[in-house]
Amino acid sequence: MKTSQDPRHLARIRLIEKLFSYSFGNIQDTEDIAPILADITKIDDLIQKAAPEWPVNKISKIDLAILRLSVYDLLIDKKNPVKVTIDEAVELAKSLGNESSPKFINGVLGTIATE
Repeated sequence: MKTSQDPRHLARIRLIEKLFSYSFGNIQDTEDIAPILADITKIDDLIQKAAPEWPVNKISKIDLAILRLSVYDLLIDKKNPVKVTIDEAVELAKSLGNESSPKFINGVLGTIATE
């Protein structure tokens, strides 16, 4: 990993790593993801409604971690414009997910953002 990357981007990667670990039941240090976990049911319901053909428990764990953070950013945190949040999620999916991850994440977040 490049050390010259944007600190905000690196912080998002760390959050995704923790959400990824959480999805396997590894819930050690959750302080920085606690706000996301507090709304995890609501977030997962939104993901499920936006991707009805993919039950949340069938979505790849890394895609789910990216989606959970991004939905939290879009609808609860709201510190960044929608386009910035979605673009960043797609970039994270390109580097962390599989070849279908960017399109899937873009579609789910696009659906959530327009509803």
